[in-house]
Amino acid sequence: MTATTTAPLTTAPSRTSTPAHRLRSWVTRAPLLPALIFMIVVTQLPFVATLVISFFDWNALYPQARHFTGLANYHDVLSQPDLRKSVLTTIVLTVAVVLVSLALGLALALLLDRRFRGRGLVRTLLIAPFLVVPVAAALLWKHVLYNPEYGLFNGLLHWVGGSGAAQPDWVSNTPLLAVEASLVWQWTPFMMLILLAGLQSRDPQLIEAARVDGAGTWQIFRHMTLPHLRRYLELGALLGSIYIVQNFDAVFTITSGGLGTANLPYTVYQSFYQAHENGLASAAGVLVVIGSIIIATLALRVVSSLFREEVSRA
Repeated sequence: MTATTTAPLTTAPSRTSTPAHRLRSWVTRAPLLPALIFMIVVTQLPFVATLVISFFDWNALYPQARHFTGLANYHDVLSQPDLRKSVLTTIVLTVAVVLVSLALGLALALLLDRRFRGRGLVRTLLIAPFLVVPVAAALLWKHVLYNPEYGLFNGLLHWVGGSGAAQPDWVSNTPLLAVEASLVWQWTPFMMLILLAGLQSRDPQLIEAARVDGAGTWQIFRHMTLPHLRRYLELGALLGSIYIVQNFDAVFTITSGGLGTANLPYTVYQSFYQAHENGLASAAGVLVVIGSIIIATLALRVVSSLFREEVSRA
């Protein structure tokens, strides 16, 4: 009979609790501190200052008359007819541009997903509008396309209908539609790129198997392509909404906020730089930021779910 002895189990000290490991962790993170401090100073401190100012009745022309008003500025933003109309205009502009850009982007993505001669050149040309500076794009639409005297649209009408053809003033007649068209032209390539990436991530063997089983093009698109693209459609809609909600360039350049096209960012500019109402403008700006944060949070969740799906497939 042999006796076995077991040595007492000893737990090694955790490496995370040693001073040397903590020092090493701080040393590795130290190069990131300047960037973190810079980001806080540039983004967070101004937002905190804006949040504080939004609780004051503060006109820059009468700085001594400022006083604390609590949530009165937010009430004014949501209750005054002009400000409430700018909120509605922002919603209409965002929804219209996002939906039309998604539909056109999906059509172009389906086109570029096919193989044909010159596909690379076509893809480059279709991406080009998204690379144009927003102010330059708005100026292009205002002067090159919309101008009633020498614009391309009226030139085409004159060429088709002759000298007696009507020469409408596009910006004056359809101001909101004019702004929406310029934004759709600029954001359709962005939607196209996202949806094209989704189309090219499909399993070609599944598509081929469906064709062998007798599925037609419409059936494959409806029952396989659209469900696969659902996450990509959501991502494009959310990311597009984040930027279009904050759009200022097109409204300022094409209509100068007139004719019922003033959205919330333009109203913030108007309240701050023209009316000098710092408190009211700050409250409107805070609402824009809160809306953008909500949309960005949803977008990040969609991106995370996409990453999880790709990892599960690998």
